[in-house]
Amino acid sequence: MSDDHSGKSEKTDHGDESEKTDHSDKAARIAALRPAYQADLATGTDRFLAAPRPDCPWCGSARLATRLRTTDLLQHKPGRFALDHCADCGHTFQNPQLTEEGLEFYYRDFYDGLGEQRMSGTFGGRAAMYRARTEAMLPHDPTPKTWLDVGTGHGHFCATARAVLPGTSFDGLDFTDGVELAAREGRVDHAYRGAFPALAPELAARYDVVSMFHYLEHSTDPDRELRAAHAAVRPGGHLLIEVPDPESRYARLLGRWWLPWLQPQHLHFMPVANLRRRLTELGFTVVAEQHAEAHDPVDLLAAVWLALDHAAPREDAPWLPEPPGTLRRATRTALLLAGVPALIAATLLDRFAVRPLSHRLGLSNAYRLVARRE
Repeated sequence: MSDDHSGKSEKTDHGDESEKTDHSDKAARIAALRPAYQADLATGTDRFLAAPRPDCPWCGSARLATRLRTTDLLQHKPGRFALDHCADCGHTFQNPQLTEEGLEFYYRDFYDGLGEQRMSGTFGGRAAMYRARTEAMLPHDPTPKTWLDVGTGHGHFCATARAVLPGTSFDGLDFTDGVELAAREGRVDHAYRGAFPALAPELAARYDVVSMFHYLEHSTDPDRELRAAHAAVRPGGHLLIEVPDPESRYARLLGRWWLPWLQPQHLHFMPVANLRRRLTELGFTVVAEQHAEAHDPVDLLAAVWLALDHAAPREDAPWLPEPPGTLRRATRTALLLAGVPALIAATLLDRFAVRPLSHRLGLSNAYRLVARRE
Protein backbone atom coordinates (compact mmCIF):
# COMPACT_ATOMS: atom_id res chain seq x y z
CA MET A 1 0.00 0.00 0.00
CA SER A 2 1.44 3.35 -1.05
CA ASP A 3 2.11 6.18 1.38
CA ASP A 4 -0.37 8.36 -0.55
CA HIS A 5 -3.14 5.80 -0.20
CA SER A 6 -2.34 5.33 3.49
CA GLY A 7 -2.63 9.08 4.02
CA LYS A 8 -6.06 9.15 2.39
CA SER A 9 -7.25 6.27 4.55
CA GLU A 10 -5.99 7.98 7.68
CA LYS A 11 -7.76 11.22 6.73
CA THR A 12 -10.96 9.30 6.02
CA ASP A 13 -10.76 7.63 9.43
CA HIS A 14 -10.25 10.98 11.10
CA GLY A 15 -13.15 12.41 9.09
CA ASP A 16 -15.45 9.59 10.21
CA GLU A 17 -14.40 10.11 13.81
CA SER A 18 -15.03 13.83 13.51
CA GLU A 19 -18.53 13.26 12.08
CA LYS A 20 -19.32 10.81 14.87
CA THR A 21 -18.09 13.32 17.44
CA ASP A 22 -20.18 16.12 15.89
CA HIS A 23 -23.26 13.89 15.86
CA SER A 24 -22.66 12.85 19.46
CA ASP A 25 -22.16 16.48 20.54
CA LYS A 26 -25.37 17.55 18.82
CA ALA A 27 -27.32 14.72 20.43
CA ALA A 28 -25.98 15.74 23.83
CA ARG A 29 -26.94 19.40 23.23
CA ILE A 30 -30.45 18.38 22.16
CA ALA A 31 -30.83 16.19 25.25
CA ALA A 32 -29.70 19.06 27.47
CA LEU A 33 -32.24 21.46 25.89
CA ARG A 34 -35.18 19.04 25.89
CA PRO A 35 -36.38 19.63 29.51
CA ALA A 36 -36.66 23.41 28.99
CA TYR A 37 -38.57 23.01 25.73
CA GLN A 38 -40.90 20.43 27.22
CA ALA A 39 -41.59 22.81 30.12
CA ASP A 40 -42.37 25.59 27.62
CA LEU A 41 -44.81 23.34 25.78
CA ALA A 42 -46.47 21.81 28.85
CA THR A 43 -49.27 24.39 28.77
CA GLY A 44 -49.64 24.46 24.98
CA THR A 45 -48.84 27.16 22.42
CA ASP A 46 -51.80 29.53 22.85
CA ARG A 47 -49.75 32.07 24.81
CA PHE A 48 -47.36 32.41 21.88
CA LEU A 49 -50.07 34.18 19.83
CA ALA A 50 -51.73 37.53 20.54
CA ALA A 51 -55.41 38.22 19.99
CA PRO A 52 -56.35 38.44 16.29
CA ARG A 53 -56.61 42.00 15.03
CA PRO A 54 -59.72 43.03 13.07
CA ASP A 55 -58.01 45.52 10.78
CA CYS A 56 -55.02 45.87 8.48
CA PRO A 57 -51.90 47.16 10.26
CA TRP A 58 -50.85 49.01 7.10
CA CYS A 59 -54.00 50.91 6.07
CA GLY A 60 -56.56 50.22 8.83
CA SER A 61 -59.09 48.52 6.55
CA ALA A 62 -61.36 45.87 8.06
CA ARG A 63 -61.69 44.05 4.73
CA LEU A 64 -59.52 41.07 5.60
CA ALA A 65 -59.50 37.53 4.26
CA THR A 66 -57.36 34.53 5.20
CA ARG A 67 -54.68 33.97 2.59
CA LEU A 68 -52.79 31.04 4.09
CA ARG A 69 -52.85 28.60 7.00
CA THR A 70 -49.74 26.58 7.75
CA THR A 71 -47.35 25.22 10.34
CA ASP A 72 -43.66 25.68 11.09
CA LEU A 73 -42.22 23.89 8.05
CA LEU A 74 -38.54 24.51 8.85
CA GLN A 75 -38.03 23.74 12.53
CA HIS A 76 -41.31 21.86 12.97
CA LYS A 77 -42.00 23.46 16.32
CA PRO A 78 -45.64 23.00 17.41
CA GLY A 79 -48.23 25.59 16.47
CA ARG A 80 -50.51 26.69 13.63
CA PHE A 81 -50.30 30.08 11.91
CA ALA A 82 -52.42 32.17 9.56
CA LEU A 83 -51.71 35.00 7.14
CA ASP A 84 -54.46 37.52 6.36
CA HIS A 85 -54.70 39.63 3.22
CA CYS A 86 -56.12 43.16 3.06
CA ALA A 87 -58.56 43.62 0.18
CA ASP A 88 -57.95 47.37 0.07
CA CYS A 89 -54.15 47.80 0.11
CA GLY A 90 -52.92 44.24 -0.54
CA HIS A 91 -50.86 43.99 2.66
CA THR A 92 -50.43 40.42 3.93
CA PHE A 93 -49.68 39.85 7.60
CA GLN A 94 -49.57 37.17 10.26
CA ASN A 95 -52.85 37.22 12.20
CA PRO A 96 -52.84 36.53 15.07
CA GLN A 97 -49.26 37.72 15.44
CA LEU A 98 -46.64 36.21 17.72
CA THR A 99 -46.33 37.64 21.21
CA GLU A 100 -42.91 38.51 22.64
CA GLU A 101 -42.92 35.09 24.27
CA GLY A 102 -43.78 33.52 20.93
CA LEU A 103 -41.03 35.39 19.11
CA GLU A 104 -38.50 34.16 21.67
CA PHE A 105 -39.73 30.58 21.42
CA TYR A 106 -39.80 30.31 17.63
CA TYR A 107 -36.55 32.19 17.05
CA ARG A 108 -34.69 30.18 19.67
CA ASP A 109 -32.15 27.80 18.09
CA PHE A 110 -32.94 29.00 14.56
CA TYR A 111 -30.24 31.59 13.84
CA ASP A 112 -28.18 30.81 16.92
CA GLY A 113 -27.79 27.90 19.31
CA LEU A 114 -28.54 24.63 17.52
CA GLY A 115 -29.12 26.44 14.22
CA GLU A 116 -26.05 28.67 14.27
CA GLN A 117 -23.70 26.37 12.34
CA ARG A 118 -26.31 25.59 9.67
CA MET A 119 -27.28 29.23 9.18
CA SER A 120 -23.69 30.41 9.17
CA GLY A 121 -22.94 27.92 6.40
CA THR A 122 -26.04 28.92 4.43
CA PHE A 123 -25.45 32.67 4.61
CA GLY A 124 -21.67 32.42 4.36
CA GLY A 125 -21.90 30.75 0.95
CA ARG A 126 -23.84 33.47 -0.85
CA ALA A 127 -21.08 35.85 -1.87
CA ALA A 128 -22.45 36.41 -5.40
CA MET A 129 -25.80 37.54 -4.01
CA TYR A 130 -24.14 39.89 -1.50
CA ARG A 131 -21.97 41.37 -4.23
CA ALA A 132 -25.04 42.04 -6.40
CA ARG A 133 -26.78 43.76 -3.49
CA THR A 134 -23.76 45.98 -2.96
CA GLU A 135 -23.50 46.82 -6.65
CA ALA A 136 -27.15 47.94 -6.66
CA MET A 137 -25.98 51.01 -4.74
CA LEU A 138 -23.07 51.97 -7.01
CA PRO A 139 -25.06 53.95 -9.63
CA HIS A 140 -26.46 56.13 -6.83
CA ASP A 141 -23.43 56.43 -4.53
CA PRO A 142 -20.22 54.80 -5.82
CA THR A 143 -18.16 55.79 -2.76
CA PRO A 144 -20.22 55.70 0.44
CA LYS A 145 -18.09 56.32 3.51
CA THR A 146 -20.40 54.77 6.11
CA TRP A 147 -22.86 51.88 5.73
CA LEU A 148 -25.16 50.33 8.35
CA ASP A 149 -26.56 46.88 7.63
CA VAL A 150 -29.68 46.33 9.74
CA GLY A 151 -30.51 42.70 10.50
CA THR A 152 -26.95 41.78 9.63
CA GLY A 153 -26.92 38.41 11.42
CA HIS A 154 -23.37 37.08 11.32
CA GLY A 155 -22.22 39.90 9.04
CA HIS A 156 -21.56 37.88 5.89
CA PHE A 157 -23.01 40.58 3.63
CA CYS A 158 -20.68 43.19 5.12
CA ALA A 159 -17.64 40.93 4.64
CA THR A 160 -18.42 40.56 0.92
CA ALA A 161 -19.44 44.20 0.43
CA ARG A 162 -16.12 45.33 1.89
CA ALA A 163 -14.34 43.77 -1.10
CA VAL A 164 -16.54 45.80 -3.49
CA LEU A 165 -16.20 49.02 -1.47
CA PRO A 166 -12.85 48.82 0.35
CA GLY A 167 -13.05 52.46 1.40
CA THR A 168 -16.39 52.04 3.17
CA SER A 169 -16.82 51.44 6.90
CA PHE A 170 -19.47 48.76 7.49
CA ASP A 171 -21.40 48.57 10.77
CA GLY A 172 -23.93 45.90 11.66
CA LEU A 173 -27.10 45.92 13.76
CA ASP A 174 -29.08 42.94 14.98
CA PHE A 175 -30.96 41.83 18.07
CA THR A 176 -29.18 38.45 18.21
CA ASP A 177 -25.66 37.74 19.41
CA GLY A 178 -24.67 36.97 15.81
CA VAL A 179 -23.75 40.64 15.34
CA GLU A 180 -21.25 40.41 18.18
CA LEU A 181 -19.72 37.37 16.49
CA ALA A 182 -19.55 39.41 13.27
CA ALA A 183 -17.53 42.08 15.09
CA ARG A 184 -15.17 39.52 16.64
CA GLU A 185 -14.59 37.96 13.22
CA GLY A 186 -13.90 41.37 11.69
CA ARG A 187 -16.88 41.29 9.32
CA VAL A 188 -18.27 44.55 10.70
CA ASP A 189 -16.42 47.55 12.09
CA HIS A 190 -18.91 48.20 14.84
CA ALA A 191 -21.72 46.02 16.19
CA TYR A 192 -25.00 47.35 17.57
CA ARG A 193 -27.12 44.79 19.38
CA GLY A 194 -30.75 45.64 20.01
CA ALA A 195 -33.89 46.94 18.33
CA PHE A 196 -33.28 49.44 15.52
CA PRO A 197 -36.02 51.92 16.55
CA ALA A 198 -34.57 52.06 20.08
CA LEU A 199 -31.02 52.59 18.80
CA ALA A 200 -31.89 55.04 16.00
CA PRO A 201 -31.62 58.27 18.06
CA GLU A 202 -27.93 57.65 18.77
CA LEU A 203 -27.35 56.90 15.07
CA ALA A 204 -29.08 60.03 13.74
CA ALA A 205 -27.87 61.14 10.27
CA ARG A 206 -24.71 59.06 10.70
CA TYR A 207 -24.84 56.86 7.58
CA ASP A 208 -24.49 57.34 3.85
CA VAL A 209 -26.29 54.02 3.34
CA VAL A 210 -28.62 51.97 5.52
CA SER A 211 -29.51 48.52 4.17
CA MET A 212 -32.30 46.17 5.20
CA PHE A 213 -32.04 42.85 3.38
CA HIS A 214 -34.97 40.57 4.22
CA TYR A 215 -35.39 42.33 7.53
CA LEU A 216 -38.65 44.28 7.39
CA GLU A 217 -40.76 41.14 7.07
CA HIS A 218 -39.47 40.01 10.47
CA SER A 219 -40.45 43.25 12.20
CA THR A 220 -43.51 43.54 14.44
CA ASP A 221 -43.93 47.13 13.17
CA PRO A 222 -42.35 47.85 9.75
CA ASP A 223 -43.36 51.51 9.86
CA ARG A 224 -41.28 52.08 13.01
CA GLU A 225 -38.31 50.49 11.26
CA LEU A 226 -38.70 52.78 8.24
CA ARG A 227 -38.86 55.83 10.50
CA ALA A 228 -35.71 54.62 12.27
CA ALA A 229 -34.00 54.27 8.90
CA HIS A 230 -35.01 57.81 7.96
CA ALA A 231 -33.39 59.02 11.18
CA ALA A 232 -30.15 57.09 10.62
CA VAL A 233 -29.60 58.06 6.96
CA ARG A 234 -28.00 61.46 6.41
CA PRO A 235 -29.76 63.90 4.04
CA GLY A 236 -28.73 62.87 0.53
CA GLY A 237 -27.93 59.37 1.71
CA HIS A 238 -29.72 56.18 0.65
CA LEU A 239 -31.88 53.40 2.06
CA LEU A 240 -31.55 50.01 0.36
CA ILE A 241 -34.39 47.55 1.05
CA GLU A 242 -35.00 44.00 -0.14
CA VAL A 243 -38.08 42.01 0.92
CA PRO A 244 -40.15 39.03 -0.29
CA ASP A 245 -42.70 39.93 -2.95
CA PRO A 246 -46.19 38.79 -1.89
CA GLU A 247 -47.40 39.51 -5.43
CA SER A 248 -45.11 36.83 -6.89
CA ARG A 249 -47.06 34.18 -8.78
CA TYR A 250 -45.04 31.58 -6.93
CA ALA A 251 -46.69 32.77 -3.70
CA ARG A 252 -50.03 31.62 -5.12
CA LEU A 253 -48.86 28.59 -7.10
CA LEU A 254 -46.80 27.01 -4.33
CA GLY A 255 -49.05 27.92 -1.43
CA ARG A 256 -47.67 26.92 1.96
CA TRP A 257 -44.58 25.44 0.27
CA TRP A 258 -43.38 28.87 -0.89
CA LEU A 259 -40.27 29.38 1.23
CA PRO A 260 -40.58 33.19 1.73
CA TRP A 261 -43.79 32.72 3.73
CA LEU A 262 -41.44 31.37 6.43
CA GLN A 263 -43.99 30.98 9.18
CA PRO A 264 -44.02 31.89 11.98
CA GLN A 265 -41.05 34.28 11.66
CA HIS A 266 -42.19 36.46 8.76
CA LEU A 267 -44.85 38.81 10.08
CA HIS A 268 -45.49 41.32 7.27
CA PHE A 269 -45.47 41.18 3.46
CA MET A 270 -45.67 44.53 1.66
CA PRO A 271 -46.60 44.94 -2.02
CA VAL A 272 -44.07 47.17 -3.72
CA ALA A 273 -46.58 49.99 -4.32
CA ASN A 274 -47.29 50.18 -0.58
CA LEU A 275 -43.63 50.43 0.34
CA ARG A 276 -42.87 53.00 -2.35
CA ARG A 277 -45.77 55.17 -1.15
CA ARG A 278 -44.72 54.99 2.49
CA LEU A 279 -41.11 55.85 1.69
CA THR A 280 -42.29 58.91 -0.24
CA GLU A 281 -44.45 59.99 2.71
CA LEU A 282 -41.43 59.73 5.01
CA GLY A 283 -39.30 62.01 2.83
CA PHE A 284 -37.50 59.55 0.56
CA THR A 285 -37.40 59.50 -3.23
CA VAL A 286 -37.33 56.00 -4.73
CA VAL A 287 -34.59 56.06 -7.35
CA ALA A 288 -34.52 52.36 -8.32
CA GLU A 289 -36.85 49.37 -8.24
CA GLN A 290 -35.51 45.90 -9.07
CA HIS A 291 -37.32 42.58 -9.31
CA ALA A 292 -35.32 40.19 -11.51
CA GLU A 293 -32.09 41.28 -9.80
CA ALA A 294 -33.52 40.49 -6.34
CA HIS A 295 -34.89 37.08 -7.31
CA ASP A 296 -33.29 34.13 -5.52
CA PRO A 297 -33.69 31.05 -7.75
CA VAL A 298 -34.63 28.49 -5.09
CA ASP A 299 -38.45 28.38 -5.12
CA LEU A 300 -39.00 24.94 -6.65
CA LEU A 301 -36.04 23.38 -4.86
CA ALA A 302 -37.24 24.75 -1.52
CA ALA A 303 -40.83 23.64 -2.16
CA VAL A 304 -39.75 20.08 -2.93
CA TRP A 305 -37.48 20.00 0.11
CA LEU A 306 -40.17 21.39 2.44
CA ALA A 307 -42.68 18.81 1.17
CA LEU A 308 -40.21 15.93 1.58
CA ASP A 309 -39.12 17.12 5.00
CA HIS A 310 -42.76 17.49 6.05
CA ALA A 311 -43.66 14.00 4.88
CA ALA A 312 -40.63 12.32 6.47
CA PRO A 313 -40.51 11.40 10.16
CA ARG A 314 -38.98 14.17 12.25
CA GLU A 315 -35.27 14.30 12.94
CA ASP A 316 -34.33 14.76 16.58
CA ALA A 317 -35.06 18.16 18.15
CA PRO A 318 -35.47 19.26 21.77
CA TRP A 319 -39.11 20.25 21.22
CA LEU A 320 -39.93 16.59 20.52
CA PRO A 321 -40.89 14.59 23.62
CA GLU A 322 -38.21 12.00 22.88
CA PRO A 323 -35.61 11.19 20.20
CA PRO A 324 -36.84 9.25 17.15
CA GLY A 325 -36.02 5.54 17.14
CA THR A 326 -33.86 3.63 14.67
CA LEU A 327 -36.79 2.72 12.39
CA ARG A 328 -38.02 6.31 12.14
CA ARG A 329 -34.52 7.58 11.38
CA ALA A 330 -34.06 4.94 8.68
CA THR A 331 -37.46 5.77 7.16
CA ARG A 332 -36.55 9.44 7.05
CA THR A 333 -33.24 8.74 5.35
CA ALA A 334 -34.87 6.48 2.78
CA LEU A 335 -37.57 9.01 1.91
CA LEU A 336 -35.11 11.87 1.55
CA LEU A 337 -32.82 9.79 -0.64
CA ALA A 338 -35.79 8.85 -2.83
CA GLY A 339 -36.47 12.55 -3.29
CA VAL A 340 -32.99 13.37 -4.60
CA PRO A 341 -34.00 13.19 -8.32
CA ALA A 342 -36.86 15.62 -7.66
CA LEU A 343 -34.51 17.98 -5.81
CA ILE A 344 -32.05 17.90 -8.71
CA ALA A 345 -34.79 18.52 -11.27
CA ALA A 346 -36.17 21.43 -9.21
CA THR A 347 -32.69 22.97 -8.96
CA LEU A 348 -32.19 22.81 -12.72
CA LEU A 349 -35.60 24.37 -13.38
CA ASP A 350 -34.97 27.14 -10.85
CA ARG A 351 -31.58 28.11 -12.21
CA PHE A 352 -31.81 27.54 -15.94
CA ALA A 353 -35.49 27.63 -16.94
CA VAL A 354 -37.16 30.07 -14.56
CA ARG A 355 -34.39 32.45 -13.53
CA PRO A 356 -33.91 34.17 -16.94
CA LEU A 357 -37.68 34.74 -17.21
CA SER A 358 -38.57 35.27 -13.55
CA HIS A 359 -39.65 38.90 -13.81
CA ARG A 360 -41.32 38.54 -17.21
CA LEU A 361 -43.40 35.64 -15.84
CA GLY A 362 -44.18 37.45 -12.59
CA LEU A 363 -42.30 34.81 -10.58
CA SER A 364 -39.64 36.97 -8.90
CA ASN A 365 -39.77 36.09 -5.23
CA ALA A 366 -38.38 39.40 -3.96
CA TYR A 367 -37.96 43.05 -4.90
CA ARG A 368 -35.35 45.67 -4.07
CA LEU A 369 -35.80 49.42 -3.66
CA VAL A 370 -33.16 52.14 -3.47
CA ALA A 371 -34.45 55.37 -1.93
CA ARG A 372 -32.68 58.68 -1.41
CA ARG A 373 -33.38 60.71 1.72
CA GLU A 374 -34.20 64.29 0.70
